[in-house]
Amino acid sequence: MQPEPRQNTQPAEPTQPVTPAQPAVPGAASPDASIHNIGYRGYDGQRLGRGYARRSLFAQSLRGGYGLGRSAKSKVMPMILTAIMCLPALIVVAVAVATSEITQQLPMEYREYASFLAPVIGLYLAAMAPQSVSRDLRFGTVPLYFSRPVERVDYVLAKYAGMASALFIFTALPLLVLYAGALLAELDFAEQTSGFLLGLVSVAVLSLLYAGIGLLIAALTPRRGFGVAAIIAVLTISYFAVTTVQTIAYEQGAADAVSWLGLASPTSLVSGFATAFLDGPSTFPGSVTPGAGTGLVYLLVILGLVAGSYAALMARYRKAGL
Repeated sequence: MQPEPRQNTQPAEPTQPVTPAQPAVPGAASPDASIHNIGYRGYDGQRLGRGYARRSLFAQSLRGGYGLGRSAKSKVMPMILTAIMCLPALIVVAVAVATSEITQQLPMEYREYASFLAPVIGLYLAAMAPQSVSRDLRFGTVPLYFSRPVERVDYVLAKYAGMASALFIFTALPLLVLYAGALLAELDFAEQTSGFLLGLVSVAVLSLLYAGIGLLIAALTPRRGFGVAAIIAVLTISYFAVTTVQTIAYEQGAADAVSWLGLASPTSLVSGFATAFLDGPSTFPGSVTPGAGTGLVYLLVILGLVAGSYAALMARYRKAGL
């Protein structure tokens, strides 16, 4: 009889508990992770800051007002309008040189030149203001500006200053032609210099007012065509409409209403301001001149429109989430 096999009476060794896999910690590197150098380099140059960005945006806006830095097609319209703006000044200079011994003055005053060429100024603003702001809104490039150290106020100020400066050059250039012609005709130096400087003040006020209105209208729509039509309607059509109503009022014997009607058009606003404060000739029907009280209202309305245009532009870009 064979002996029974001995059974193992020792207790089995306890098994180690299996620890479940721990979830990966966010941001923790995997043991198999590796870093690949794909050629990107960090920027270690000078940080130029907001001031440089603001100046660059201003220079870009000013150059864009004449198509500089863009295609040849973009230069055609501003250059043609600039030539049209200066052509009457060249004719006036030719007449002044030919008749200087008789008249001893220019056939046209510096302070009234912009009023006579108001439709051309309106066309220039209608062509250039949408190009300055509408394209950025339409193609969504404005956020790229704000990815740099540029604030909303920097963008609005640079665009406003660029458009106003382009307009000032556009309107001051023919005055410079008139001044050079007056000196060439040997007209009175002190009188011509005083008139020229007052004329520069007049077109500076016009540039600030027109730039604010034009940029605001252009910023309200990303469609360039709509902006062009709206600017022409507000500036050019309103000027002719106000002039027509002023003429009717003057012929009906309501000369006092002529000055107040001038408040309804940006161009007549500047003309009335130049007459009241810069001793310029009146371009209103019947040569009606605004009085001291009316002139003060003209000044307050111009300041209100400039400040209001700037505030509205800030609100427009705030609403767009920029």
